[in-house]
Amino acid sequence: MNLFEYQGKRLYKDFSIPTPKSIFVSSISSISDNHDLNYPLVVKAQVQVGGRGKAGGIKVANNFEELIEYSNEILGMDIKGHIVESLLIEEASTIQEEYYISFTLDRSAKKYLMMLSSKGGMDIEEVAENNPDDLIKLYISPSEGLNTEVVNKAIKDSKLNKDFNDELNDVISKLYNLFVESDCDLVEVNPLAITNKGVSALDSKVSLDMNAVYRHDNFIDIEKEIPIPVSEQFAKEKNLNFIKLEGSVGIIGNGAGLVMSTLDVVSEYGGKAANFLDIGGGAKAETVTAALEVLESENNVKSVLINIFGGITRCDLVAEGIVEATKGKDLKWPIIVRLDGTNSKEGLAILLENSNEKITISSSMDDAAKLAVKGAN
Repeated sequence: MNLFEYQGKRLYKDFSIPTPKSIFVSSISSISDNHDLNYPLVVKAQVQVGGRGKAGGIKVANNFEELIEYSNEILGMDIKGHIVESLLIEEASTIQEEYYISFTLDRSAKKYLMMLSSKGGMDIEEVAENNPDDLIKLYISPSEGLNTEVVNKAIKDSKLNKDFNDELNDVISKLYNLFVESDCDLVEVNPLAITNKGVSALDSKVSLDMNAVYRHDNFIDIEKEIPIPVSEQFAKEKNLNFIKLEGSVGIIGNGAGLVMSTLDVVSEYGGKAANFLDIGGGAKAETVTAALEVLESENNVKSVLINIFGGITRCDLVAEGIVEATKGKDLKWPIIVRLDGTNSKEGLAILLENSNEKITISSSMDDAAKLAVKGAN
């Protein structure tokens, strides 16, 4: 579960991680001049997507009139398809240096991964590509944890300001504790800054592992605060695993691993996935029908790639679902289908018997991805 910035910073406070004083608002009427914050104030759009600053979703107000003006401008703004419904208003910081830090799980290494860089405030992908030596990667054994000596070495190797070594060590250790104790998939701060008040986490990107909800009473309360898009709500009701993304190629597959691989192949051929949609094992015709109905509500979808490898899932039932969902309809987008595994011959025969000019059958995942990317352009 991906959190809004204000939710992540609320967790920061639980772990005594320094962050600017702030208030959270969802309407202009809730902003008063008696907010107990010192100007200048940063008005920040609360959306779960990057690039909000470039889109005009972050502004600095020097007085109450500007605060109201900028809040009015940002509330309701569309940032990459995300409508701004709330704001975080926080005291501006005098920044001396900006760093990047994140904690995540490297499943292949079966270890936690800390990434640390002196090049904060930039896209970390750009740093990794253009200046890989400026990004330190540190693998942490869950059984051993993170100790002071290891953090000190990482600070030194990253060439962070040695005059703030103790403060940096303290904040980094607390961020690690947040990551582990709160069962996070990701904790990212960009920038982690040295300010006139010391080290401070100026941003927050936190993702919680909902498989650990039974250990955290607050997870459900946090989830209730996050608006669910209509498509995700519909998918949830149909027991489909659906995550909205920013691309234009709709993806349907069976099994998380296959869907992730499909996203990667689409990316390799120059496309971007519009979603992650896993219909699961043993999917029936009605499951596939529901999956296609979910994508119909997504305006950014320009083509659909259905990639099925039949095991428990029978390809003939998937084919029946495709036929049922598309029969007699004027399809919004081309559909590329790749069926392999259990009853794939029967499934392909069903599709051929019920041919549709907008449905293309592909024999391989690579070819299917190429066609889907082409269809989305």
